[in-house]
Amino acid sequence: MKEVMIYTDGACSGNPGPGGWGAILFYNGYRKELSGGEKHTTNNRMELLAIIQALRQLKEPCRVKVYSDSAYAVNSFKQGWLNNWQRNGWLNSKKQPVENQDLWKELLQLMNTHDVEYIKVKGHSDNEHNNRCDELARGAIKQLGTG
Repeated sequence: MKEVMIYTDGACSGNPGPGGWGAILFYNGYRKELSGGEKHTTNNRMELLAIIQALRQLKEPCRVKVYSDSAYAVNSFKQGWLNNWQRNGWLNSKKQPVENQDLWKELLQLMNTHDVEYIKVKGHSDNEHNNRCDELARGAIKQLGTG
């Protein structure tokens, strides 16, 4: 399997509000930057969408390391939240419907194709790739003309 590194970040101007996402894919010396945004969204949706959009770029099954500063995204896998939500019929620990189910389900479907490992990085720190993803996400918000 090809090995791909993906850095992602999401941003929101207000929460909810206009949001953006950014991702950088690295493979075999190549680098690809992606970004996009939505006029009315949440930070968590943008964090998930960044991962989804990056995984959509992969044309064949890959071994993927996703680097994200989103505790929401990373801990959902590392701490088993996602497994619990599915087991409980997509209800959270408060017995309320899990937010962003559409994105979680799409992400899980994409992960069926790839071997994905999630790695938490410190946001707004000295990680140049995470910082670049933040710039891409904030740039996408500006392009919406609302941020």
